[in-house]
Amino acid sequence: MRPVRGKRIVAILAAGGLTLAAAACGEAPAETPTTGASGGTAAAAYKACMVTDLGGIDDKSFNASAWAGLQAAQKEAANVEPKYVASSSEADYEPGLRSYVSQSCNFILAVGGLMGEVTTKVAKESASSQFGIVDSNSGNSNVYPMQFATHQAAFLAGYLAAGYSKSGKVATYGGMKIPPVTIFMDGFADGVTHYNTVKSKNVQVLGWDKKAQNGSFADSFIDQNKGKSITNTLVSQGADIVMPVAGGTGLGTAQVAKDSAGKVSVIWVDQDGCVSAAQYCDVFLSTVVKNIEGAVKEVVVKGAKGEKLAADAGYVGDLKNDGVSLGSFNKFDSKVDAALKAELETLKADIISGKVKVESASAPK
Repeated sequence: MRPVRGKRIVAILAAGGLTLAAAACGEAPAETPTTGASGGTAAAAYKACMVTDLGGIDDKSFNASAWAGLQAAQKEAANVEPKYVASSSEADYEPGLRSYVSQSCNFILAVGGLMGEVTTKVAKESASSQFGIVDSNSGNSNVYPMQFATHQAAFLAGYLAAGYSKSGKVATYGGMKIPPVTIFMDGFADGVTHYNTVKSKNVQVLGWDKKAQNGSFADSFIDQNKGKSITNTLVSQGADIVMPVAGGTGLGTAQVAKDSAGKVSVIWVDQDGCVSAAQYCDVFLSTVVKNIEGAVKEVVVKGAKGEKLAADAGYVGDLKNDGVSLGSFNKFDSKVDAALKAELETLKADIISGKVKVESASAPK
């Protein structure tokens, strides 16, 4: 989720940090050369190497989505060899990237906007290496950017939340105050405002003031206890639907909702919550889906086929190309009014056509 450095976690790199980073990586088994349909050998191995953000590939969110993209690419292009190294702190980003440069990886993926600055630095010094980054655009010719207009799908989520809420109060909070997070919050708040305008209602948004660009943040993407604390505060203020934009921290929100006996529900982000965090499926009203998996798969398959990955032709996912979407209602499907579902479909079409404008200062440029 994240272009710009947020709060930095202080860490001291041990001497030999590059070796440590390499040792921490998980990788798929190397593929044995196979014979193609024409009788020739398969394409040369294409090493796709990923440096995760905090939370690792089991964060139930954006890191997990990116890793799923690499695995999907391997299924489509057999010469793809995916591997990853998990970052325990922001100090691990640079040694992780440099380790993969030294390993001559064909594609080096940085997951998350917090890596924007260090990716730009390493890519500039490693001009012969091909990089990719999620939620940032470094401007380097050898860094392929993958960005998402998540404010569009979050607008739908805000409208849904306002239409479904019984208390008339809904909420959102973030992991860190950075553009890939606040873009969700902007869209959510505007979706609620649009509902109020159309329906002459006064549903309130807690946790985020779009105009002031101020709100509630956990300062972490992995602290579930902080997620619980923030959620309990929002619920005590009357919110009955909460959208955490906070990676693994948001699992604390899901737990609060699970303990509420149906009084609180959650709108998840990135991966469909009922897939990524199935144990909490009962509380997920819907998900603001960010198709990181599809974007990563697409670029890696292109690279494996020898296609040029032009930075100026980077990927921007939106409602029109299904790069972002409002996910299914899963176990809430029978509870969401049919009229509200129809309104959401119309609203989606109106956003795609430009009839309804959805804006955020954090939108991809």
